[in-house]
Amino acid sequence: MARPRAQYVCAACGAVSPRWQGRCDACGEWNTLQEEAPSAAPVALRTGRGRPVPLVSLAGTSAQVPRTVSGIGELDRVTGGGFVPGSVLLVGGDPGIGKSTLLIQTAAALARQGKRVVYVSGEEAIDQVRLRAERLGLRDAPVELAAETRVEDIVATLESGPQVDFVVADSVQTLWTELVESAPGTVTQVRTSAQAMIRYAKKSGACVVLVGHVTKDGQIAGPRVVEHMVDAVLYFEGDQGHQFRILRAVKNRFGPASEIGVFEMTGSGLSEVANPSMLFIGERDSGSPGTAVFAGIEGTRPLLVEVQALVGETALGTPRRAVVGWDPSRLAMILAVLEARCGLQFGSHDVYLNVAGGLRLSEPAADLAVAAALVSSRAGVPAPRETVYFGEVSLSGSVRPVAQTGLRLKEAEKLGFNRAILPAGGGDVECSTLALHPVTTLADIVAAIAAGQARARSSAASDR
Repeated sequence: MARPRAQYVCAACGAVSPRWQGRCDACGEWNTLQEEAPSAAPVALRTGRGRPVPLVSLAGTSAQVPRTVSGIGELDRVTGGGFVPGSVLLVGGDPGIGKSTLLIQTAAALARQGKRVVYVSGEEAIDQVRLRAERLGLRDAPVELAAETRVEDIVATLESGPQVDFVVADSVQTLWTELVESAPGTVTQVRTSAQAMIRYAKKSGACVVLVGHVTKDGQIAGPRVVEHMVDAVLYFEGDQGHQFRILRAVKNRFGPASEIGVFEMTGSGLSEVANPSMLFIGERDSGSPGTAVFAGIEGTRPLLVEVQALVGETALGTPRRAVVGWDPSRLAMILAVLEARCGLQFGSHDVYLNVAGGLRLSEPAADLAVAAALVSSRAGVPAPRETVYFGEVSLSGSVRPVAQTGLRLKEAEKLGFNRAILPAGGGDVECSTLALHPVTTLADIVAAIAAGQARARSSAASDR
């Protein structure tokens, strides 16, 4: 019998190639092909014949999807109101960010409600999981533990006893199945093992949570097809130097995507943050130049975040552009618009931009707040106090309206702000206390801060 030849599998899309090449023909990614032994699929499963399936009309009544509420409000918010039976969730995050801590807290909360919960660890021994539970004060929770990596043994264990309601598999990169000859963690093993766990969830009605490692780029390791197979993909974000963590839903078939939940890492585990806006702007210094408060929307939640900028003369031939928490390409665009449309020069200045608290912003509405912080730092004059900014800046220098203006203003009003600079033409907004200042171009922001600079100079001259 001829020896089966090795095949090369793309780590990004899962495509198979008979030989190695630098670029994947299917997805176009470079250096993603990995050598693996060919999978030995059972011949008995290859029938080649299908069966007709019943077809129904689009009109009709649909039952409300039942959910299992964990009692952890921020987690239930991200999942769309609780866990759906038969669903599969993929949770990713950096090592040590708190994935296992959150999941053991969730498992304990569900077990105390009378649900049957099984926690399968492929990376830690049972004693290690017990020590973590004891440190978090969860030793008395009736969670069933197992340390196993073979998928067939895990599924057989879950099917042998009473109905399981919630399963945690930590992590999917450690699982392996005998149907595939490659090593655990390879593209084929991850994809096949995930498919086996998904098949069990759909068959039994249990909610399965798979923990995934992340690459150096912050993406979940393994083929991207796994993210398409599961029902929800949650990313655990945060900086090791900050005490809070953000759980973000990038995909959710049973709820809104881009929803976030905010947690604070404490000595007794992860605790919920009821008012995230207060956390991000609680220690701001409104009297310093280069700061502006952005009224943003994360999923369905309004969130106030402080944007900090520092502009100083450079001692190098090429000025530096350092960004934390925002898109560097978008910063370059805002700087170009300020130079071309407003006459401000940044070519001989270093520019540093930071989103306070380690939060990462992706909303275009943050353009106006970033521009205000840059102009304030460049002029050396603090931006107006107790003021929030939001609006998208175009290449022509005009400020474009953004969605959900009312939610942004209500959040700012609730936290004691009294002024909002927003795009003109955004519609009628009912606001009882906020003074609204619509702007049409970025030059209006520059003029307002320049007027503040002139007032500050005249005040200093009169004092002398």
